[in-house]
Amino acid sequence: MELRLSQPMTMLDKLQILTDAAKYDVACTSSGIARKGDGMGIGNTKLAGICHSFSADGRCISLLKVLFTNECIFDCRYCQNRRSNDVVRASFTPEEICELTMQFYRRNYIEGLFLSSGILHSPTYTMELICEALEKLRTEYGFQGYIHVKVIPGADAGLIRKAGLLADRMSVNLELPTAEGLRMLAPNKHRRNILGPMRMIQIGREENQNELVRYRHTPRFVPAGQSTQMIIGATPESDYQIMTIAETLYQKFALKRVFYSAFVRVNDDAMLPVLAGGPPLLREHRLYQADFLLRYYGFKAGELLSEKKPNFNIVLDPKCDWALRHLDQFPVEVNRADYYTLLRVPGIGVKSAGRIVKARRSAVLGFGDLKKIGVVLKRALYFITCSGRMMYKTKLDEDYIVRNIVEDKDRPAYVRDSMTYRQLTLFDCQTGFGGIVP
Repeated sequence: MELRLSQPMTMLDKLQILTDAAKYDVACTSSGIARKGDGMGIGNTKLAGICHSFSADGRCISLLKVLFTNECIFDCRYCQNRRSNDVVRASFTPEEICELTMQFYRRNYIEGLFLSSGILHSPTYTMELICEALEKLRTEYGFQGYIHVKVIPGADAGLIRKAGLLADRMSVNLELPTAEGLRMLAPNKHRRNILGPMRMIQIGREENQNELVRYRHTPRFVPAGQSTQMIIGATPESDYQIMTIAETLYQKFALKRVFYSAFVRVNDDAMLPVLAGGPPLLREHRLYQADFLLRYYGFKAGELLSEKKPNFNIVLDPKCDWALRHLDQFPVEVNRADYYTLLRVPGIGVKSAGRIVKARRSAVLGFGDLKKIGVVLKRALYFITCSGRMMYKTKLDEDYIVRNIVEDKDRPAYVRDSMTYRQLTLFDCQTGFGGIVP
């Protein structure tokens, strides 16, 4: 398929425009799968996933995170690439995507590709170009590394299926938590066009798993699963609403991950909120903490928040906040409590809870043992006993515990310090084309 550009542009020009345009898409993470190459191509997918870098605000970024195009037929109020914005437009060709990926890979800058896109002409047209790029990368270039691709809602189902057989992970961005928010800020997008592909990917993965049981060499469909992203702070939903939506997505669509993106006001639009403190990064941080509690710690959204308490505590993390509201369940005896009870103790994580259960089979644990195991005793000491004794003489009182736990040095850096919202780009180092200078 021939792709015509609005103006002549070098590959480096396009790269600079389209990597910068991709920086607000945070739904990028490790693969979560282990897949070796067959020895005939280039690269593989290790369990640890693709290479990461971290920006000053704590966001995890992939070194080759790029848009196929920043052209768009939609006019979402929160998006810098919306149709009505006067920005420089650029588009790659499928061949250029392949060349860039291979150049970065051969220089050991990346292990994979994160490819998203605006909408050029139509969702189906754009998805067809993306599929062409992925197919070339896999077949002609022999690339067997990790690929994460964004689904274009409204695209032909056959193309989404094709992309799922070429990529390791796919994601369909929810964009905003509720249908009301979409109608207000993204009137061209519809919830059914977003949830439809999610369901299709879920069903496709289930069918693929059944086929793999019977036929070992069946091509794998989205082996690393699917994820989504929600913009936080652009619309008035509470943390309780957001976590309830995330919980539903995990349960009904078998998502691997929900990403939360603090709203950044890149457009001067009367429909967008003006946030005095800038992007709500602390709120984003609390949502990620709560998300881990849902996925790994056995918590439910209704335990962490409610309609009477709709938002997370600014000072305390969600797990500690829950414990202080349920002091009747503490202290916990670490030598007898089951694994899931230990997980609810502040300062005890998934790994340390597992180590406690394993270690106490052969010994009675004391506080010194817990420290070696990895328990954060500064938090846990108020909620546990070892052989019936607490570490220090203390009391189970909410105000007393909060005063002792909360210190300035424990607060996230972006709460203590002033900061400028900036994400690292490929161009924070010297670059050149056709070669990238280390």
